[in-house]
Amino acid sequence: MEFENVNLVIGGEAGQGLVTIGQILAKSLVRRGYNIVVTQSYQSRIRGGHNTYNIRVSTEDIKAPQESVDLLIALNAETVDRHRSELSAQGMIIADARLDIADDKCIKVPFAELADKKFYNVVALGIAGAVLGFDGRIITQTLETFFGKKDPEVAQKNEQALSESYRWATENDAFGRLTLAPCADPLPRLVLNGNEAIALGAMSAGVKFCSFYPMTPATSILLNLIAAAEQMGLVVEQAEDEIAAVNMALGASFAGAPSLVATSGGGFALMVEGVSLAAMTETPLVIIVAQRPGPATGLPTRTEQGDLEFVLHAGHGEFPRAIFTPGTVESCFHLTRRALELAERVQGPIFLLTDQYLADSARAVLPFDLKNLAPVTPVGTAAPPVLPYQRYALTDNGVSPRLLPGLSEHLVVADSDEHTSDGHITEDLQVRIQMVDKRWRKLEDLRSAVIPPEYQGDAQPDLLLVTWGSSQGPVLEAAAALRKDGQHVATLCFSQVWPLVEEQFLNHLQEAKQVVSVEGNASGQLARLVRRETGFLIPRQVRRYDGLPLTSEYILRALTQ
Repeated sequence: MEFENVNLVIGGEAGQGLVTIGQILAKSLVRRGYNIVVTQSYQSRIRGGHNTYNIRVSTEDIKAPQESVDLLIALNAETVDRHRSELSAQGMIIADARLDIADDKCIKVPFAELADKKFYNVVALGIAGAVLGFDGRIITQTLETFFGKKDPEVAQKNEQALSESYRWATENDAFGRLTLAPCADPLPRLVLNGNEAIALGAMSAGVKFCSFYPMTPATSILLNLIAAAEQMGLVVEQAEDEIAAVNMALGASFAGAPSLVATSGGGFALMVEGVSLAAMTETPLVIIVAQRPGPATGLPTRTEQGDLEFVLHAGHGEFPRAIFTPGTVESCFHLTRRALELAERVQGPIFLLTDQYLADSARAVLPFDLKNLAPVTPVGTAAPPVLPYQRYALTDNGVSPRLLPGLSEHLVVADSDEHTSDGHITEDLQVRIQMVDKRWRKLEDLRSAVIPPEYQGDAQPDLLLVTWGSSQGPVLEAAAALRKDGQHVATLCFSQVWPLVEEQFLNHLQEAKQVVSVEGNASGQLARLVRRETGFLIPRQVRRYDGLPLTSEYILRALTQ
């Protein structure tokens, strides 16, 4: 029997190499043409703890993780104890024979007979590939690419462990127990997670300076930028804290380097004063906030969509902003570019709001077409300035001529106090009114560039599911399942949550017989924002806030309650 959809869970302790198994297997599957959704669950520990690396693989387009487990690769007994109840009807377990697991669904593998302890994870990789009926040569090639050939002896032992695993699986009737249905000839694709796509989008947009203080789940954005810094001509600086990080980025941007900072909720709390400084000095800056459950340290390695209202209102005083919320790996790339472009265009802070689920969720992605993607221009005006030069000249759209200090004969004056058009401190209250109005005029520019929410489905549906950001995939899959049952269902997915332009979506809300919001938080923050801005009450909500990502199964269960 061949399967078109299989959900694998690799479980064990940090330090057992489960991520290595998962990454190599995921890349091998994509090379063969399959679609994947990877999710990771890990505890806030360097070693030990219970971690999982989940790979849902399918011949069809898939958009979300799956709850039931078809193949459980257990690197320790705890994994079996925790996940045995999640096995599907055809589910099975791969485990070391020495774990003495009494389960008729368990394939008991003599790891010690097949390889040295250092290569147990490669043995598990080989057995998993064999159970899936997967060509071992593709896994061998991926293994070689993953580790390189710096150490020929290690490469030889990796290959030997893989070969022995396939031999054992074939001799013990384990090969092909969950054979994947074949795919058509595969297109070349990348295996990328959300944070990798954000880093690529930033580099494609010409980012030149990034500063940060490490904070899960945002740190890998900067680690990816560091890896390419020399090649791409950018500077990445680890600061002593988030206050220093945001101010470094402001200084770099003021000098003409397109800049970003990346953090999570607790780190962003320290950056808030810098957000207001960016607004007052009209300095372009992109702030990436990768959400995790709070308050305080909360669950530092889990996921949530709990910071929308925080980011929307962060900063003292009143000033315009935009907030992008990517829902796919591809949109992580494109919306990071858009955020950098918009920050330069309106000269102020722009936000990109992601979360741990999307940050660590890998997908098969077609290579991005970079031919027509120009880098951002760090100067706000190409025309010669009206003399005498005024950095904060009053304009119809609120965007003033911007010159970079030291690159012309003109004096560039900026101030964090309220200021006159030439940048000098003032307490003239009429000038204050003029400057506030000037800054607010940028909101019209921001509104004109808002990305409409994506509506899928028939007009006037019986049920409309509304969501934002990373919850998009689970919502789309839940809607597809309901349509298969004959229900009239549509979806409305926001990839930008501010500004809200009601003309883009209010009619969809009003025409649906029932509207339900689906969010990864406890209070329904988007639903509350929609009501505040449009007056439309979304009466029913599906919320998840236990630290795990939404799934279509979770949504469908909630809708029947």
